[in-house]
Amino acid sequence: MLLRRLEYLVALARERHFARAAAACYVSQPTLSAAIRRLEHELDVPIVRRGRRYEGLTPEGEVVLAWAHRILAERDALQQELSALRDGLAGTLRLGVVPTALPAASLLTTPFCDRHPRARVALESLSSVDITHGLTEFELDAAMTYLDDDTLRHVRRFPLYEERYVLLTPVGGALAGVAKARWSQAAQLPLCLLNPRMRNRRIMDECFAAEGVTVTPAIESDSVAGLYAHLTGGRWSSVISHAWLYMFGVPDGMRVIPLEGPAHGPRVGLVVARSEPQSVLAEALLKVAREAGVRDALDELLHTYLGSADR
Repeated sequence: MLLRRLEYLVALARERHFARAAAACYVSQPTLSAAIRRLEHELDVPIVRRGRRYEGLTPEGEVVLAWAHRILAERDALQQELSALRDGLAGTLRLGVVPTALPAASLLTTPFCDRHPRARVALESLSSVDITHGLTEFELDAAMTYLDDDTLRHVRRFPLYEERYVLLTPVGGALAGVAKARWSQAAQLPLCLLNPRMRNRRIMDECFAAEGVTVTPAIESDSVAGLYAHLTGGRWSSVISHAWLYMFGVPDGMRVIPLEGPAHGPRVGLVVARSEPQSVLAEALLKVAREAGVRDALDELLHTYLGSADR
């Protein structure tokens, strides 16, 4: 019963609303409210600040919430380890991925599922801020994100690949026949790029600024798919990470041109919380990552698209 009450508390802190938390836990609101009150009675501390509506947790409640995340994570780890001993690895791997790494995620998730057919993957596209929160609060088992993120603490890092930036532009466009392009040349094209809230776009802005230009794209999107939706018809160009080619390829009528500048961009990798006991599912994914050869697979794909221009 204590574990169930801790689950209710975690849901309430996440939803910040009694009715939504109850719905998420598949119980009635009175049941959830009564369970929280019993938890307060058992621990002899006020946990929830109550008014006409949910107003947050007390300082004591924040401490209880942190322990609740930890206790529930250890319960899950115990269940995973026992299941692995009995019938092979099972359960759900909760994997957060920054949107710009999503196209490459299947290079890990597919071999993971092949190796562990009784396990499932819950894949969620998240910002780097949400990934940090999810790992800290034990809401994620692992994440694919930028490894130089200063907000990531108490995690184990495994590099997967370095982003390489290339220009996607119409075959008959302003740079037709050009073997390599400068960032300043790309800035003069009709561009569609990710919006500035995305880490990938901010990195690209730094590359443009290094050549003394500021880019003003006509179209901005918060998703890679949104960009690719515009790259047909021979009008728009875009600067992309080479990992996107794995999922989206090169649209008809477009070509890939390498951009002069740093050979490699920031590192993207797999991170898991540095906690005890370790998630059996996260450890299994790390093992897959060590054998998957993600960097080589993406670089080989890029060389295929670039052809002689990359040699």
